[in-house]
Amino acid sequence: MSRLFTSLLLLAASLGAADDARRPEVERAIARLSPTIVRIEVISEDGSEGRMLRQHAVGSGAIIDAQGRVITNYHVAGRGATFLCRLADREELPATLVGADAMTDVAVIQLDLSRRRSKAPLPVAEFADSDRVRAGDTVLSMGCPAGLTQSVTLGIIANDAMVMTRFVGAMNLDGESVGELVRWFGHDAVIFGGNSGGPLVDTQGRIVGINEIGIGSLGGAIPANTARTVATELIAGGRVVRGWLGLEVQPLLRSLSGEGRRGVLVRSVLRGSPAAVAGLRQGDLLTSLAGQPVHADCDEQMPTYHGQVAALRPGREVSLEFVRDGAVRTVVATAAERPANIAREAELASWGATVRDQTRLSALRAKRPNQDGVVVDSLRPGGPAAEAKPALLEGDLIVALGGRPVKDVAALRAVSRELLQGKTEPESVLVAFVRAGAELISVVRIGPEVDAAVAPRAARPPQPAPKQSSRPWKVQRGLSF
Repeated sequence: MSRLFTSLLLLAASLGAADDARRPEVERAIARLSPTIVRIEVISEDGSEGRMLRQHAVGSGAIIDAQGRVITNYHVAGRGATFLCRLADREELPATLVGADAMTDVAVIQLDLSRRRSKAPLPVAEFADSDRVRAGDTVLSMGCPAGLTQSVTLGIIANDAMVMTRFVGAMNLDGESVGELVRWFGHDAVIFGGNSGGPLVDTQGRIVGINEIGIGSLGGAIPANTARTVATELIAGGRVVRGWLGLEVQPLLRSLSGEGRRGVLVRSVLRGSPAAVAGLRQGDLLTSLAGQPVHADCDEQMPTYHGQVAALRPGREVSLEFVRDGAVRTVVATAAERPANIAREAELASWGATVRDQTRLSALRAKRPNQDGVVVDSLRPGGPAAEAKPALLEGDLIVALGGRPVKDVAALRAVSRELLQGKTEPESVLVAFVRAGAELISVVRIGPEVDAAVAPRAARPPQPAPKQSSRPWKVQRGLSF
């Protein structure tokens, strides 16, 4: 026991000496980056239970340029209606959304510098080259957990290429699978609710990642190179443009990889997509894309392939090399711009429902001939749509109202107004919809639709404290790139 006790004392002394040795560089890193940290309070809007609900949330961010742009997460700011930011000097400024990208969970907001009292230049954070980050590197998590003032936690990079495996499931954010493109930095610098969007910092005081998730005892950060590239494109154009082929692929089976084969296995090809037009089929082994080899025999390698597809320029021809029946073939496809998986929801107050337009991808997955129709997103219990005969359900596709076809949400509103013009009481209207491929009809009693631009928004019941994230994660698999 005495030897064990002595060993523990020596270990504690060595760890204490190591902490003392790196304390100066940690303090320098904090001093360099802490002036750039921003606490973000946001009022966001989300469709739920048949209405658009407003909720108060808090997150973190960092100032990335002298013009007052702040990088944070999509799940903090992507649905924000109003923003109030507290700077490190405790000054509070309103902000507006510049752009947001759900696929990487990155957003940029703009501080209203006209309200700023100080005339001193803004402190600006510097990005590091995240390709140089390795497991074992010392890092600091910085931000404003739970809406409090700044805090710092210390740790190391535990995993420099963390992905969501099939056992965990993909991370879905407003219809987009974040894990398809992002390989996170897993680290043990503790993060809490409200740290979302705050920087992961190296000992030089530079951003190496943007904190996003917690998985078990590990935090997950979006690598700085990815975050910086997305932020630059959002600042330039308000959105990120990516290439799309319409292929759904999976890692090559290890048994085939062991035979010397390389590539990714085509699981399906979406009808009418660039890959389908070029002639690719289910079961093909894709080996080269735009002259660059592609290969994945495990989940950890899939983001590299998805990144290659996303980097394609829409409208440009791209060569695809693949193996079918033992023969190597090459075709040329014209890359398209990647459409959103789902559209943003809108409220139909007189229906007691929120609805969405179809996107190209959602229509293809529903095996619809075109994008016409309106998808029921959520229903208010006891509302007109929920009490219809028969009741509408989430996921139903409304295709006609009063015998008139509806192409999208705007057309549905227009037809509703025309059918109810001059009416002051709810009227029974015939609704045609599609459910699980079957064409059905129902009768819904709807009233005159209130203009969405002036309709009051329902608020959530008062809560004891702001939420520390503004959007829940969901699991979704099999997205297309």
